[in-house]
This record gives sequence, C-alpha cells and structure tokens, in this order.
Amino acid sequence: MHFNFDFSMGQILWTLTFAALLVLLVVLLGRDRVRLFPWFTTSIALMALDKLASRLLYRRMPLVLTEEIFLALADVAAIVSLLVVVEISRRAFAGAGRRDWIVATLALLAVGGVVLALWGPWPSFKTLMGTSDLAALRFMELFAQKANLLSEVLFVQLGLLVVVFGRNFKAGWHSHTQQLAIGLTMAALSQLAIRGTLQHVATQMTIHSQDDYKRVVGMMNSLTNAGGIIIIVVLLWWIVCLWSDEPGTKKQGTGIRELGSETGE
Repeated sequence: MHFNFDFSMGQILWTLTFAALLVLLVVLLGRDRVRLFPWFTTSIALMALDKLASRLLYRRMPLVLTEEIFLALADVAAIVSLLVVVEISRRAFAGAGRRDWIVATLALLAVGGVVLALWGPWPSFKTLMGTSDLAALRFMELFAQKANLLSEVLFVQLGLLVVVFGRNFKAGWHSHTQQLAIGLTMAALSQLAIRGTLQHVATQMTIHSQDDYKRVVGMMNSLTNAGGIIIIVVLLWWIVCLWSDEPGTKKQGTGIRELGSETGE
C-alpha cells in the first residue's frame, strides 16, 4: 500500500511550528507564566500572528499592502525581541550591583554594535532618507533586519552570562529564566549561522548554469528547513520547561499550607 502526502517540507514545518506556538501560549497562560515573562509571551504571540498572517494573506492582497503589513509586524517583533533581552536580563541578574549592570550592558552593546556595523551591507544615506513609499519600505526592512541581528547577538551573549553566572543570582539550573535564556541562545545561534551562510553564498558563489542555480536554491531551502526544525525543538523545550514548576516551588507552597493548618487558618 502506498500513501501519497501532498505536503511539502515547508508546509509540514509551518504546521508543526504554529501548533507548537499555540501550545506554548496555552502553557504560558495556563501555568501563570505571563505574569513573570510578559514580553516573552508577547514575542511568542507575535510569532504566531506572523505565521497565521503569512498563510492567510500571502498572494491574496496587493503586493505593496502585503509588504507593509509584514514589515510592520517585523518591526514590532524586532522591538519586542530587544525588550525580551531586557526582561530576561533583569530576572536573571536581579540583585546585581549598579556598577556591574553598567559594565555588562556597555560590554554587550559594544559587541552587538561591532557586529551590527560589520555584518551585511548598509544602504547609502540618500537611499535611506528617501521620501518615496519604496524608500519607507526599505527603511522598515532595514530596521527589522538590523534590530533582529542585534537581538540575536545579545541573546547569545546573555545566554552565556546566564549559564556561567546565573547560579550566583536568580537564574540557577532548572530555573525558568535560565531555560528561556538557553532556548533563546540556541535559536539565535541557528539564525546567525543560517544568516551568515546565506550571505556568504550570495556574495561569493557565482552561478554559471541552471544546475548551479538549482543547487543554490536547494541549499538555501535546506538551511531554512534546518532553521525551522531547530525552532520547533526550542519551542518544545520551552513547553516542557515552563509546564514544570521551578525547584522548590511545590515544597514552599506545601509548607505554607501546613503552616496555615497548624495555626487554624
């Protein structure tokens, strides 16, 4: 017996990713994690909205309007990603001294700024400051790209700091803060690797024939699919971790109930 599945790899990854995003949102809401990580929850909701919009609106609206909608979503999501960096940092290193905060922040931003300046082309000032609708769309696209790149570099640095120093503050092993930081770091590393590989292919590889073109397109699709698989794994990691309580939470709650019963409350 032969089974014919009319689904491409991209469609399968889209379905799995969207389902994982919805389950993660249910866990965040049902286990009362939104109160602790509001910006992270917002970023997951924006990812789900972007996935849904890409399926419902693609090729069903005028091209310019579609670009405006998706670039606006991308810009908002990029800003929220930077706010997630701040949120995880504040929860992970609560209690750190003001001087340590300033030094660490400046160091992370310095590394991020260098990567931002050297990675990828920058348009000319005249192109960037144009007044046409096309120039505005280009500016929105550039902002989303650079802001996402900066947040990915910051996530990698923050994840390393949380793993090394988190146990000395409020981000020890099995804490939700460290588990989120690890997932964000893995997702950021995969996106940086894919971004770097695609940029290298675009700038270094020369296409001489139709076979070369097909080879490049196949490699780009493989990289995109690999990145999608990593995102799904990260989402599953977050679902499992956020569903479970942090170590000591249940014991603390049990002790409070026992104390209340002893005092007759």
